[in-house]
Amino acid sequence: MISTIQWHERIGLQRDWVWRGWQVRYSFRRASTGKTPILFIHGFGAAIEHWRKNIPVLGEDRTVYALDLLGFGGSRKAIAPYGAELWVAQVYDFWRAFIGEPVVLVGNSLGSLVSFMAAAKYPEMVKGLAMLNLPDVTLREKSVPKPFRSLVFAIEAFFSGPLFLKPLFYFVRRPSLIRTWVKFAYEQKEAVDDELVNILALPPTDGGAVDAFCALSSSVRQSGFSRSVRELLPELTIPILLLWGRQDRMVPFSLSKNFLGLNPNLEFVPLDNTGHCPHDEDPETFHRVILPWLAAKCDRTTILFI
Repeated sequence: MISTIQWHERIGLQRDWVWRGWQVRYSFRRASTGKTPILFIHGFGAAIEHWRKNIPVLGEDRTVYALDLLGFGGSRKAIAPYGAELWVAQVYDFWRAFIGEPVVLVGNSLGSLVSFMAAAKYPEMVKGLAMLNLPDVTLREKSVPKPFRSLVFAIEAFFSGPLFLKPLFYFVRRPSLIRTWVKFAYEQKEAVDDELVNILALPPTDGGAVDAFCALSSSVRQSGFSRSVRELLPELTIPILLLWGRQDRMVPFSLSKNFLGLNPNLEFVPLDNTGHCPHDEDPETFHRVILPWLAAKCDRTTILFI
């Protein structure tokens, strides 16, 4: 549990917010400009601090917010019906409570999925959408041949029970193991330093973390975890930026082809020599791509001639 108000030079002012009876952590840096605010949504297992290299740069001349999704980071490790719908509701209620004007949602991995679903459900909230890879859990189910689905899902259910997951959780949350799987996720190994490992290793030590992990593992296997990205993508009318590391081993680069050509507003940028988290592995390249896109697509104002 963090203090109610805490300042961090790279992620801004941190505060706690009570949402549906659960404690949620967020941060913000305010800027007095007319530029569209940004709301950062982290990926699975990550937290606000994963944007520590980006918040000072993107927040230099615009207001930025970052939110820890329920179950992650400094937010409550609750036993809850996890899924895109729950996190989208959290993002929307946060936006209504603290922002109230259209934002650019910037997400990574799970955060990309949540940001996408939020933009689809609440278009009044979103002026632009920037995503670092985009998992579509419905593609996984379709990839398993129908004759084998029952068997595959039964095996997964067995290994997703508390008797198996709880010992596994206590094993994999060790910093040495976290460092190993992050090096698998990152192409640029030099980015995997002690600070990053500590960011990822601290939340699993919170009270209730193991039970939340079991609830998350159970929810992600359910067919209702998320709607189909492919089905919703053509409906979005906002600017969309999709960046994808060519060496992404967690959400493979080859999956990007499932989304290309489905929406004329989507700009796709493949990133060389980066893995699952380009914003943290190679922040300079990420900033070179997103800053001009923000200026051109999301900060435009309409001039009225009378």
